[in-house]
Amino acid sequence: MQLSLLLLLLLPPGPLPVPGMEDPDFPHPGESSQPPPRACPWRCSCPQADVVDCAGLDLHEFPDNITRETRYLSLQNNQLRELPYNELSHLSALRTLNLHNNFISSEGEGLGQVCGVHEVPSTLCVPGFGQLCGSQQQPLLRTETWAVAAVALRRDGAKHLLRGPARSPPDPSPYPHTGSLTAAAPPPGLPDEAFESLGQLQHLYVAHNQLSVAPQFLPRSLRVADLAANQVTEIFSLTFGEKPALRSVYLHNNQLGNAGLPPDAFQGSEAITTLSLSSNRLSYLPPSLPTSLERLHLQNNLISKVPRGALSRQTQLRELYLQHNQLTDSGLDATTFSKLHSLEYLDLSHNRLTMVPAGLPKTLTILHLGRNRIRQVEAARLRGARGLRYLLLQHNELGATGLPARALRPLRNLHALHLYGNQLEHVPPALPRRLWALLMPHNHVAALGARDLASTPGLAELNLAYNRLTSARLHHRAFHRLCALRCLDLAGNQLTQVPAGLPGGLRTLRLQCNQLHTLEPESLAGLGELQELRLAHNRLRIGDIGPGTWHELQALQVLDLSHNELSFVPPDLPEALEELHLQGNRVGHVGPEAFLSTPRLRVLILRGNRLHMTSIAEEAFLGLPHLRVVDTADNLEQVLVRLPSTTQHRPRAGGS
Repeated sequence: MQLSLLLLLLLPPGPLPVPGMEDPDFPHPGESSQPPPRACPWRCSCPQADVVDCAGLDLHEFPDNITRETRYLSLQNNQLRELPYNELSHLSALRTLNLHNNFISSEGEGLGQVCGVHEVPSTLCVPGFGQLCGSQQQPLLRTETWAVAAVALRRDGAKHLLRGPARSPPDPSPYPHTGSLTAAAPPPGLPDEAFESLGQLQHLYVAHNQLSVAPQFLPRSLRVADLAANQVTEIFSLTFGEKPALRSVYLHNNQLGNAGLPPDAFQGSEAITTLSLSSNRLSYLPPSLPTSLERLHLQNNLISKVPRGALSRQTQLRELYLQHNQLTDSGLDATTFSKLHSLEYLDLSHNRLTMVPAGLPKTLTILHLGRNRIRQVEAARLRGARGLRYLLLQHNELGATGLPARALRPLRNLHALHLYGNQLEHVPPALPRRLWALLMPHNHVAALGARDLASTPGLAELNLAYNRLTSARLHHRAFHRLCALRCLDLAGNQLTQVPAGLPGGLRTLRLQCNQLHTLEPESLAGLGELQELRLAHNRLRIGDIGPGTWHELQALQVLDLSHNELSFVPPDLPEALEELHLQGNRVGHVGPEAFLSTPRLRVLILRGNRLHMTSIAEEAFLGLPHLRVVDTADNLEQVLVRLPSTTQHRPRAGGS
């Protein structure tokens, strides 16, 4: 009786086998001749025979019923905590596995958790080392050999714990601290051998999980590996090593220190072009990086030194990101970057450098040195970087003498120079002739002479905002030679009038936050190509705007007169105007002819004035077919505006 019951329990669920069921000729009444429907895990979608999409389903367990033919499996944005080996092992055709944004941890975070140990005694029995725990013949490990046993169990015994045969529960242990070690279930997580059977896997995404160590073995076929945003402190030789097809490795936002990167971490993977190690705990640039690298991200670490020769073999490197570290002058030498014959972009911003690094390669196009402690720029250190086009030196400590004459002379192809926030007292002399953009806001420049910009006739953008310029010390020929100037920003200075002699090709003029109290036609004469004029936060009144001031601004589209002292809409505005900003003035009335000259007006901002409910004439917006926005909030009373129909006709001046 007991034997029969045991046999019944061992049988698989379902009907009992009937003789002849396995016979292909056995009749099956009602059986369809059509092939069975293709299996797809519950709630998932399978748009193609080899695609299974289970993303964002709040799954807590790995889905079953995934066919062996699956090549693309998406499980991102779920609640998975473990990857069962048996479920993965049969997916040998898998090419892409996406596990992004789950709760998967590393297997066996602590051996005590694996075996159910809460307190390590002086002697300890370990499953897999001898007979069953609790047996008198069981060999005991003393605590001095515990570390060795733990390593051995992790490296050699993991498969026995995860896939070994089931054991019978042992007798109660005579050792009160150990309990029943083998009775505890294996901890959830990512088994070391989880991916060993996925011999065709090319793309693996495990970012935003809870891994503390990287998988020890990844398939040789891998091309892209993304383990970013975990808690990884260690990778192994065969995690990314010996992967001839591997192209991209993403390890940013982890807890990796130099001790967690073995010297042979990338050995045998000579096709890696992108390596991201940013936002970790590296204190120096790792040695033995792949020679095939083209992009290397090391920003947001603790790097204070680049060891000599660490970058001597990366001749294909094009982009190097080292910003937000702790680099000092002593942490670099003349050979640090000299062998990078393909380098185009180098970011050393947010470090502790006091000098421009030496040995810069001639291929360098963009050099970012902002937010350091650089006090002087020497021409000798820039001589090798003669291909440089963008030099960013913002927020350093250059001061009055930090950029001596001809310091930038070697940079004949320099396109843009960023110098804001450096306490500079004048425009640097002898700037490169081909300079296109000079950005110097937030300095101490108080004067601009007739020849200060004479060496840069091709300058198209000049930003001197928030300096100490006054109208008295701004020479009337300061911009005379700048025939190519298109954008001039003089906001936040102490100007009382619009500068004279502005180039006729100017498209944008920013003069907000000055002390302008007059606006005359002469100052804007010849600016027929001006499209944007910013005059906000000045002291302008209607009487300060001379007749005909807007006459020559035939291309003006944006006019900002906000936060002045205007009492009504200025008359005779340019015909091309599309945006008019009048907020924060003293406008108390808008007459029927206020916008007769601006048929293309799209946006009108009148908020924060002195308007009442009836302050705007009903005819004011007639004939403005493009008007879409009228902002009248924050006035004395709520002002409702009815936009006219686009079919209504424009009234003539002085008529109805």
